[in-house]
Amino acid sequence: MISKHTYGNPFPTEAVVGEASQAQGDPSCGEVSLEEGFRFSCRMGADDAVYGLGEASRGLNKRGYRYVNSCTDATSHSETAFSLYSAHNFVVVAGKETFGLFFDYPAQITFDIGYTRMDTMTVACARADLDLYVITGEGPYDVVRQFRKLIGPSYIPPKFAFGFGQSRWGYKTPEDFANVADGYRNNKLPLDMLYMDIDYMQDYKDFTVNEEVFPDFPAFVAEMKRRGIRLVPIIDAGVKAEKGYSICDEGIEKGYFCTRADGSTFVAAVWPGDSHFPDVLNPEARAWFGSKYQILTDAGIEGFWNDMNEPTIFYTPELTAQTRANLEKAFQDGAYTPDMLRKPKTEDRGDYERFYHKTIAGVKRHDEVHNLYGYNMTRAAGEALARIDPDKRFLLFSRSSYIGMHRYGGIWTGDNCSWWSHILLNLRMMASLNMCGFLYTGADLGGFGGNATCDLLLRWMALGVFTPLMRNHAAWDTRRQECYQFENTEDFRHILEVRYRLIPYIYSEYMKAALNDDLIFKPLAFVYPEDRMSAQVEDQLMMGSEIMIAPVYTQNARGRYVYLPEEMEFVKFLPCGKISREVLPAGHHYVEIALNEVPLFIRKGKCIPLAGPAETVDAIDTEHLTMLGYSGEYEFYDDDGVHKDYTDPRNYKVLRNI
Repeated sequence: MISKHTYGNPFPTEAVVGEASQAQGDPSCGEVSLEEGFRFSCRMGADDAVYGLGEASRGLNKRGYRYVNSCTDATSHSETAFSLYSAHNFVVVAGKETFGLFFDYPAQITFDIGYTRMDTMTVACARADLDLYVITGEGPYDVVRQFRKLIGPSYIPPKFAFGFGQSRWGYKTPEDFANVADGYRNNKLPLDMLYMDIDYMQDYKDFTVNEEVFPDFPAFVAEMKRRGIRLVPIIDAGVKAEKGYSICDEGIEKGYFCTRADGSTFVAAVWPGDSHFPDVLNPEARAWFGSKYQILTDAGIEGFWNDMNEPTIFYTPELTAQTRANLEKAFQDGAYTPDMLRKPKTEDRGDYERFYHKTIAGVKRHDEVHNLYGYNMTRAAGEALARIDPDKRFLLFSRSSYIGMHRYGGIWTGDNCSWWSHILLNLRMMASLNMCGFLYTGADLGGFGGNATCDLLLRWMALGVFTPLMRNHAAWDTRRQECYQFENTEDFRHILEVRYRLIPYIYSEYMKAALNDDLIFKPLAFVYPEDRMSAQVEDQLMMGSEIMIAPVYTQNARGRYVYLPEEMEFVKFLPCGKISREVLPAGHHYVEIALNEVPLFIRKGKCIPLAGPAETVDAIDTEHLTMLGYSGEYEFYDDDGVHKDYTDPRNYKVLRNI
């Protein structure tokens, strides 16, 4: 059951597309105060768990910390971070009373979940203008399923997007990309995508290609595709402020950029220098900006990643003037310290209060709708791509998001680091993101910042084998971490081959989850609600209806402890191409897992399909699959991976393991 409690004059975020009954008064599950903005509070039982929040720091169970949902460029984030790149305002309290809460509020909102008082959850925001949805059900899984129906179906990518992709900030020329392609193909390392970071553009200008470097870009795209590799370019939120640049000129002429209070075009600096920001909360501007993606689809591009769309701002003229004035005064007063040169965070220096949007609800200052920017930038692209080719699926994912964006694209979890702790964070986020509708998700394998080691990358990729988005990505100033850069390249080849052998299962489970408003990844407690130990497990996830994953995420570990709520078959994919299988009873076990092995656990009575090795998704043979696991049946979904005929009954068939 879903009830909607409306306070004040909520902004129409369009996150919700389903029906809810309009409630009178406050929800019975907590207390609401409107004395200073909005404040919801409730007591939590000693054994209550709190799930959700999508992309957030810390554990699966969110108790014990404070989370500030304000989309932030959170480079090198540790578990002390309050804010990350996205804002997903949905939580589930699971205990004697189980209920879900979605606070549909587009600005900064704080979830204090046992941080100030261990037994109290408080959710607060500055303005009492929001819709609060309260969902009750038979358990946390039921609550999440209801929420998934409320917010609408998840984005479905093309099948090639389930292949492996290589990226690095610093690939600049056709030779750079060709050399990486050669590194993978010559070492027989599977690869489907190469990502193009900002250096492919002319002076970092959106929807341009450096023609001196890429004199015939469509031909280069076609050549890569002949080699089985799709190029996936980045699109940033900031449009270079340059007269003569058609995107800039047209946006200014039509009034499609965000403005200052006086109506002049807002200017702030990101990678291109002084830039304007498309007013993607304005439906006309959103359609205009989205239409520009056709410049690249006409060149043969079939996928995009949207970045810097919190939006990130390096500096504004106001900040520069204020910093100069502060320094001059400090020098005059003899109070200068080097720390004064440190740039404050965007959200702490007033930049988001300096520009405005023309929305369907009138003019809004950016900080009032901040968390919707990345969502609507990706919505612009998703809606435009559907117009450009209505029958074709495109790859599309974003760094920043709000609930509702899951209908238009996926996300990656931002600029992580080559830290072992970020492998565990990656695992935990997968289930939390699924709860908020985001199914096409993954992390930068090996870490974006820092220097990856061979063992860390192997362990991280053994988790990445199971994430729908599987991409190795790193910053320009880090150690090269393409799979062929390390010793024992055959170990990486083996792990990637396991991924491609599992793609029929991964794709099938993705499609069934997307078409049925379900989850791919679930906490053990969702599947085994009567098992008290399952609620304590934070480093294992159920995947689909058949398997459990339990990656190794500890440096120098030769294995790990696992908890099995029921009998399962412990499977290891060995580098020799063989598969190790052992039935383990319910309970606690220590299992040995070498650096070059990929583990999974198959539930009792379940089985999964397995393909032969392949170097691209298009080369996977789904007509001659073998079955792995217990005797039984598996409902297999498969389609051409390109078009949108999802409901064709021919996409389903039953596979049997005898």
